[in-house]
Amino acid sequence: MSTRTIVHLMRHGEVHNPEGVLYGRLPEYFLSDLGHEMAEAAADFLSKNEIIHLVSSPLERAQQTAEPLSKLLEVEITTDERVIEADNLFEGRTFGVGDGALRRPANWWKLRNPFRPSWGEPYAHIAKRMRAAIADAREAARGHEAVIVSHQLPVWIARRSFEQKTFVHDPRKRQCSLASLTSLTFDDDHFDGFTYSEPAGHLLPEELRGGKKFVGGA
Repeated sequence: MSTRTIVHLMRHGEVHNPEGVLYGRLPEYFLSDLGHEMAEAAADFLSKNEIIHLVSSPLERAQQTAEPLSKLLEVEITTDERVIEADNLFEGRTFGVGDGALRRPANWWKLRNPFRPSWGEPYAHIAKRMRAAIADAREAARGHEAVIVSHQLPVWIARRSFEQKTFVHDPRKRQCSLASLTSLTFDDDHFDGFTYSEPAGHLLPEELRGGKKFVGGA
């Protein structure tokens, strides 16, 4: 008989970001009050699952999102650099045409290649590091379940990789809302499919439900 293992990829909760910048890998971007509520909702949703391994990106917002689940299940948080946010050349800036980075023609060259993409970490590199982290989490939780708390783009690219779909996409159409779960199921080491759920969906503003809007910083 095969061994069934589930690895849940969780996006962190809402971040306090009053200036609306692309915070990327910058330190000291913490969850908002609503973000903490989202983390609690996700923990409650997963509280009856057989989770024996918990991984988080080193960034504060991911660590804070993992904390309620860690306390609830008494599972230690393992920090993994491989599930960190994607690198981005627009980090620390507002992104847009009006008063954002795109109002300066000098920045336009960074958008010259959407297929790689030219403005940040290559999609193929994100997929490689995420798949390696997922494989290790699967092994650590074999026969049970693991959770990896990461960020929107790494989670989305990991999903596209397992679906064997192109990495090129419209960021506004990512199905990966705040505190959502992309749950990968494996029979032994064979990928058997995924489910998507939004345990904090009731806390999202209407325009963000269903992962239909790209939120800067991810």
